[in-house]
Amino acid sequence: MNVSLFSWIVILLAALAANLPFFNQQLFGLVPLRKDASWVKPIWLRLVELVVLYFAVGMVAHLLEAGIGNVFTQGWEFYAITGCLFLVLAYPGYVMRYLRKQHA
Repeated sequence: MNVSLFSWIVILLAALAANLPFFNQQLFGLVPLRKDASWVKPIWLRLVELVVLYFAVGMVAHLLEAGIGNVFTQGWEFYAITGCLFLVLAYPGYVMRYLRKQHA
């Protein structure tokens, strides 16, 4: 496969992973936390999920880069920028969960 396809795979994976904590009440979309239907997952748990998923996507990107060839070393600037980009990608899920007006 080519580099362009791997880049798009990482971008799409990051967009899906960034929104996953906001679109469900389960831990990482797999582990049910409570059986009570009225329970809502707290924001701190969603943020922890977001951080863990950021590093998971980073590991997948690292593995894809290693499969292509040389892995480039990254400084703190790279992680600051990709972390901010991951938060921007999470914005639609945040809006749907917390800012959208709920109809009763």
